[in-house]
Amino acid sequence: MNEPIHILQKYWNHSAFRNSQEQIINALLDSKDVIAFLPTGGGKSVCFQIPTLVKDGVCIVISPLVALMQDQVSNLLEKGIKAVALNASLSQDEIVSIFDNLKYGNYKFLYLSPERLASEFIQEKIKELTLNLIAIDEAHCISEWGHDFRPSYRNISVLKDLHPKIPMVALTASATSAVLKDIEHNLSLNDTLLVKESLKRKNLAYQIHHSEDTHFALQQLLPKTNTPSIVYTSSRKATKTLSDFLNFQGYKSSFYHGGLSASDKKESYLNWLSEKTPIMVATNAFGMGIDKDNVSTIIHTNLPYSLENYMQEAGRAGRNGEKAISSIIYNKAVEFDFKNRFEKGLTPINFITDVYVKLNQHFQVSIGEKTTEPQAFNFQSFCEKYRLPKLKTSNAIQQLNNQSVIQIDENFSQKSIVTFSASHRETLNYCEKNVQYGELVKLILRTYGGVFEAPKKIDELVLSRKLQLSFRQVTEFLENISSDGILEFKPVTATSFIHFLVPRDDKRTINAVTKKIKSHQLVKVNKVKAVLKYLHNTKQCRSNLLLSYFGEYSNSNCEICDVCLNDSSKSVDETKTSRAILQLLKEHKQLSSREIVSHMNKDKSIIIPMLQLLLDSDKITITSQHKFELKK
Repeated sequence: MNEPIHILQKYWNHSAFRNSQEQIINALLDSKDVIAFLPTGGGKSVCFQIPTLVKDGVCIVISPLVALMQDQVSNLLEKGIKAVALNASLSQDEIVSIFDNLKYGNYKFLYLSPERLASEFIQEKIKELTLNLIAIDEAHCISEWGHDFRPSYRNISVLKDLHPKIPMVALTASATSAVLKDIEHNLSLNDTLLVKESLKRKNLAYQIHHSEDTHFALQQLLPKTNTPSIVYTSSRKATKTLSDFLNFQGYKSSFYHGGLSASDKKESYLNWLSEKTPIMVATNAFGMGIDKDNVSTIIHTNLPYSLENYMQEAGRAGRNGEKAISSIIYNKAVEFDFKNRFEKGLTPINFITDVYVKLNQHFQVSIGEKTTEPQAFNFQSFCEKYRLPKLKTSNAIQQLNNQSVIQIDENFSQKSIVTFSASHRETLNYCEKNVQYGELVKLILRTYGGVFEAPKKIDELVLSRKLQLSFRQVTEFLENISSDGILEFKPVTATSFIHFLVPRDDKRTINAVTKKIKSHQLVKVNKVKAVLKYLHNTKQCRSNLLLSYFGEYSNSNCEICDVCLNDSSKSVDETKTSRAILQLLKEHKQLSSREIVSHMNKDKSIIIPMLQLLLDSDKITITSQHKFELKK
C-alpha cells in the first residue's frame, strides 16, 4: 500500500499535511465515516483524493457546481491522475463508455451532481463499480437549515444503499452546529468522526466601512499595488459598471457573473489568475473552488446573503498567511436593498397554497386524484395564464418542491436569450422604420444593459406586461426581428416536467408542510438578523462575533478588525487624557471640573468620565470646595 505522505509528495509536492488533513485521511483509510468542517482554503479536496489513491477502487465525488467539477478534474488530469465528470450533455452511449473506463481503465474519480443520482440507470451503473470512498463536497447543501439548501442533495443517501460498507466523507466550510447534525442524519452516517477546525484567521482583518460613495471607498480600500483582490457585488450589471470604473481610474480589473458565456468566464478567470487583471469584480457566482493563496483584499459592495456566505467569501483572502483584509462598504441604500431582497424572497403561506391549487387546476387534477405521469410544464405561460408574479411564484414552486409535495426539474426557471447582431445605429434605424417592433427593441435596450456586448437572458413575460402584449405576441415579434437580422433570438427549448407526489387535497396538503415552511422562513429571518447584527456591531470583536455564530468561542480579541482598532485608539486617547489631567493638577494643585475642561479644550463628556475613573483608582481626590487634587 502506498503511504499517504508519499502520495502527497509525489502529486502535490508538499512534505507535510496541514492541520487535520492527516487525521481525516487515516480515519477514511480505516473505513470510518467523517464530517470535515474545514475553513475556506483548508485543503478539503486532498482529504478525499489521497485516500482514494492509496486504495484500489474509485471515489465518487458529489459536487453542486459543474465549473467546480471541471476544475478539479482538470487539476487531477494535469497530475496524471485519471478522473472524469458526468455532465448533463452526455448521451447514454457516452455514459456507458465512461463507466467502462471506471471499471477497466484505472480511472480513480467520478464527479457528478446530486441530480444525476435520481436516475435508476446511473444507480445501476454505480452499483457495478468497485468503490473505495464517497465524498460529498459542499455538504451543508443537504440541510434545510443551511444557507444553500439544495433538495437534490437528499438523493445522496442512495449511495449508502448501493454501497453500504464504503466510507463517506462530508466536507463543508460553513455550517452551524444544527447543520452538522442535519448532515449526519440525512446522509445516514454511522459512528461518525467529526473533525472541526477553528475558523479563526489571525491574519484576516474584518472591517465595515460606512460610505455614501461606493466608488470613492473602493479606491481607498483597494491596494495601490497589483495585489490580487476580489470585489463582490449583488448584480450582474454592477460587475461591469464597477470594473469599467476601476479600469478608468488606472486599476486593472476583470468582471465575472453567471450570465457570461463559458469562454468569457474562462478568459476573465485566467486573466485574474495570472494577475494580468489582479482585481476581479464579481457576483457570488465567482470564487468557489479557486486555488489562489495570495489574495490580499476582499470587498463587498453589498451585504452578503448570510454569515455563512460571508465566511466563505471572506476566507478566500490571506490563505498564504500574509496580512489580508475583508471589508464591507455599507450605507443606508445598501441596507435597504438587502432588506428588500429578503422580503421579496419570503413567500406567504397563503400564496404557496394558491400556487398549489392553480398548478392542480392547470393540469386538471381533481380533488383526491394523483397523476402518475410527469406533466410537461411551461413556467412562463403558467404565470401569464394566472397573472402571477414570477419571483414569488418561482419561490412558491421551490418550497413545494423542497417539501416533496411536487418534484420539478431545473429547466422550469430557464430563460430565453437574445444576442444583438446589428450595431447600435443600425438597431435604432430599424426601430424608426419598424414602429410595430421598435417599442419592443427599445424596451429590451432599456431593461437589459450591455446587450451589444454579450448575449442576454430576457423575460418575455415582463416584456409582455410592460408593452401590454400577450406572451405569444412578444415571442412572435422577437422571431420576426430575428428574421430581419437585428438580433438572434433563442427561446427556451428545454421542456420542464412536474411530478405530483401526493394526491390533491388542497388544505390538508399545505397544512402538513406549513410548520416546516414557517420554520425554514424563520431560519432565513434569523440569518438576516445575524448579518444586520454584524453590520451594526461596534462593541464586540468582529472575528469573535463571527466565531460565536458558528459555535466557537475565543478568549482573546483579534486586535485588527475595525472594532478592536477603534477600542485600541480610544484606549490610547483615554491614557493621554488621564495623564494630561494628572499633569494639570500637579501644576495647578486644585482645579474644578469646569477649569480642567477649559484648560484641556476638550468636551466635558470626555473629561467627566475620566475624572470619575481617576477618583475610583485613588489617583485623585475631591476637596470640600468641589475641586480636584492629586491624592497625597
